[in-house]
Amino acid sequence: MVKFCPKCNNIMLPAGENCLRCAVCGYEEKAEKSKEEYEYKEHLEKKEKIVVIEGKNLDTLPTTRVECPKCGHNEAYWWMEQTRCADEPETRFYKCKKCGHTWREYD
Repeated sequence: MVKFCPKCNNIMLPAGENCLRCAVCGYEEKAEKSKEEYEYKEHLEKKEKIVVIEGKNLDTLPTTRVECPKCGHNEAYWWMEQTRCADEPETRFYKCKKCGHTWREYD
């Protein structure tokens, strides 16, 4: 059984013995079941990962004319990666051909 917060409609998670808590607004209520009867998985990982492109892979990437925010050079490698939810656009990454600085562009 999944329980949703009556205040903000987000999922309620077990928080202590016989207690459910909304992770978003903090609303708490008594649980109908014991903590062991609720099944959930908690992910403790970063929402965004750092993309590292090194070495020989760079020669196969496309290049574009864009100004590096670090050194001002006007040419960089680029690639796209899905870093957020699937219903949001991909993130474009750039790596300066001169200084190697990597940055991202959100659509």
